[in-house]
Amino acid sequence: MIERFLHVRYRVSNLEKAIYYFVNFLGLQEVGRIVSPRGSKLVFLKAPESECLLELCEFPDSGKVIVPPDLTHLAFSVKDLEEARIKCNKMGWPFTDSVQRAENGLLFTFIDAPDGYEIELIQEDQKDNKKE
Repeated sequence: MIERFLHVRYRVSNLEKAIYYFVNFLGLQEVGRIVSPRGSKLVFLKAPESECLLELCEFPDSGKVIVPPDLTHLAFSVKDLEEARIKCNKMGWPFTDSVQRAENGLLFTFIDAPDGYEIELIQEDQKDNKKE
């Protein structure tokens, strides 16, 4: 029945702020914009080396955007978590958790995105970075 995973939709309260965060801060690429028949503003983004899309949706008629803690998160790979930490701090989006090492050796941490969504950053290679 199912062939491929295509996209994830996050409803946001401020589309332009969310686009700035995901494009200018995280480095996703905008691949399309549409307005749905019901009036939702939709923007599609993708990571440079991925085909799965993130759909950002602004639709004020749906009410306030409320994201409960630990409900959902997106995970992205990064080459170097230390470089990511420096960039995050410079741009005003510091890590919200210390860097941890998973049982399989991967390093990971979290940062907040607009509207309370969480973003997980994962360093997939096994180079020896210090645990923060």
